[in-house]
Amino acid sequence: MAGVSFSFYNFSALVNLNIGIADRLDENRSESFTILFCDFSKIPQSLIDTNLPSLLRTSDSIVHFEHYYFFVMPYTDRYGTGIVKRMIEELFAAPIPAAEVCYPSNGENAAELLEALHVEAKKLHRIDLDCLYSAVNKEP
Repeated sequence: MAGVSFSFYNFSALVNLNIGIADRLDENRSESFTILFCDFSKIPQSLIDTNLPSLLRTSDSIVHFEHYYFFVMPYTDRYGTGIVKRMIEELFAAPIPAAEVCYPSNGENAAELLEALHVEAKKLHRIDLDCLYSAVNKEP
């Protein structure tokens, strides 16, 4: 088991790809896929690199920007995302600030979903994810 890594500046395209797949497969559920944000700022990078891939499926995607990690998880609703988050916290033996949004209930395109994730992270943890605007606009 291991997620596939993508460049942060391809994040918006990755989200749009997952939207296209969900639409093509006529997966018009309220939660066709979920984007999970985790702040690993208090976790050593070596532990992340060694342990994180073991939690994810090959269909999951990983995007990271500095110590912020974003997971795009097809066929995963909020309940499933909660299980993944608990597994991450157990793996690192620490609480991990996290937020999630689902397609299409939280947005119908990449810009709306990433904006919703920004708002959710700010509301729950006072974490400002302004970096997401760079992902949407593909600015390094």
